[in-house]
Amino acid sequence: MFDAAVFGSLFLTLFVIMDPPGITPIFLALTAGRAAKVQRRMAWQAAAVALGVITLFGLVGHQILTYLHIDVPALMIAGGLLLLLIALDLLTGKTDEPQQTKDVNVALVPLGMPLLAGPGAIVQVILAVQNHDSVAGQVSVWAAIIAIHVVLYVTMRYSLLIIRVIKDGGVVLVTRLAGMMLSALAVQQIINGITQVIHAY
Repeated sequence: MFDAAVFGSLFLTLFVIMDPPGITPIFLALTAGRAAKVQRRMAWQAAAVALGVITLFGLVGHQILTYLHIDVPALMIAGGLLLLLIALDLLTGKTDEPQQTKDVNVALVPLGMPLLAGPGAIVQVILAVQNHDSVAGQVSVWAAIIAIHVVLYVTMRYSLLIIRVIKDGGVVLVTRLAGMMLSALAVQQIINGITQVIHAY
């Protein structure tokens, strides 16, 4: 009732896309000046919002695709191109870090969405849910989704400690490695989508 390969593949893909180490400095910047208790609460809220958004698209994503008459290969190619753009941002160090605003709950926007539950993660979840329709596959997919959000919460919850351990240089290194892995995944997904189109026609 559990497929370790499916779990591992989706978990690693979401880990690279959602980038828990990379979100750490952004989380600290957005929650700067707030009490530790408030920071802990915002870490939980951000992870919960992201999980809610991802779950919504995981449950109704197939219906959305059917309604819009979008085939899986088209989604795979579009998703691959989107992942490639994210990978390039990670590799080049391009970040758009919003400034923290005390009047806004940044745990909801922009942390929960779109920084965590972004387009890349949403596309991957829709594809994973659609491609693994067995009981074992579905259990593994949803286990991976829950697991990555637990990792995100723990990472943000202990972000101050993590920064002290790996330093800014460590975060940059992990982000660059994630960008390389994600670019390879993106290219492979584009190739798979094109291959399916060729076989279909």
